[in-house]
Amino acid sequence: MAQSHKIHSGRVRIVELPVTEVHSHGSGDVGSIKTVIVELTTDTGITGWGEASPWPVFTGTAEGNANALSRYFIPAIIGANPFDVEVLLEQAEKNVVHYPEAKAALETALLDIMGRVLGIPIHELLGGCHRDQVRLSFSLANPDFEEDIAKAERLHGDGVKIFKLKTGFKDHAFDLMRLQRLRDKFQDRLDLRIDFNQGMTAHEALPRLRDFESFRLSFIEQPVPRDNLEAMAHFTDVLTTPIMADESVFNPREAFIGAQMRIADIFSLKIMKSGGLRRALNVAAIARSAGIGVYGGCMFETGIAHAAGAHLMAALPELNLGCEFYMATYYLTEDILTEPFPVRNGYVHVPSGPGLGVDVDLARLEKHTAQTLQVH
Repeated sequence: MAQSHKIHSGRVRIVELPVTEVHSHGSGDVGSIKTVIVELTTDTGITGWGEASPWPVFTGTAEGNANALSRYFIPAIIGANPFDVEVLLEQAEKNVVHYPEAKAALETALLDIMGRVLGIPIHELLGGCHRDQVRLSFSLANPDFEEDIAKAERLHGDGVKIFKLKTGFKDHAFDLMRLQRLRDKFQDRLDLRIDFNQGMTAHEALPRLRDFESFRLSFIEQPVPRDNLEAMAHFTDVLTTPIMADESVFNPREAFIGAQMRIADIFSLKIMKSGGLRRALNVAAIARSAGIGVYGGCMFETGIAHAAGAHLMAALPELNLGCEFYMATYYLTEDILTEPFPVRNGYVHVPSGPGLGVDVDLARLEKHTAQTLQVH
């Protein structure tokens, strides 16, 4: 069956999507989403979808990823068997360095084709389903905190019980005030965590981080720049609140070093960082062997990348801290799927249909497409 399908063509779109509000972070503001949508088609008419979701201050640009896909990665797989996922991804690694988001999009589209051909969801291609739903975390990052606390009330009514505050984009007193207001209002009915997005220097971080200990946070995420592993390890050693590494751990090699140095209690898994679902599973395996927890992070994504991330979450043996695939439901003004990404009662529900288990609304996709690159 697998031998009868070959990659015939590809299409790469740069897509720009409006959002409901500006989100501020320790490393910059986001007021819209620019992402890259990949469409691969076989000679038998099967289409697979993938997404590369970069952030310039984090990984790279949409334009760079689109060019990597259209000029290098997709031309190299024309005529190839889409079932040879690992072979094709290893070839992509050797052909062009970096661009993990583009490689994630390529892998997702190949896995989507495989799942559609076989009639099974992607998580079955990754080893099976450990869970069919995952608790959803929403990130509070509006500079107008009154709007944020009103949103927290609305989402709490929808069943969302996990909130991560983006911190470090204003002063320390502002961050402490936000946490105090949330604890006063919701008591322990919320699971709270914070994320600095590398926003502090090492010498200022520790006294501020100690101030957060009394708020009973699930974790403090990436307080300092990604390469300051020694500071991350020190925080992990001396603080009671767990430390999570995000920007410090992209790939299995960095996970191995991070585990050796014990730079964190938790690693944030993102297919856009690791270069795909399989590489993210490798990161998770290293974390598990070192007794380090994992969390389902995301970039600025549509429902396509969210679906891929949900399949990753289903395939993980251990996952206790939830995931943050909220963009399609609570941040974009309009997603590009035919049906809403499955978020209900505070949980992401893992798609169960073939491949990604979601379908793309072509009219919406075209509406938001800024540039199209065709590959034959």
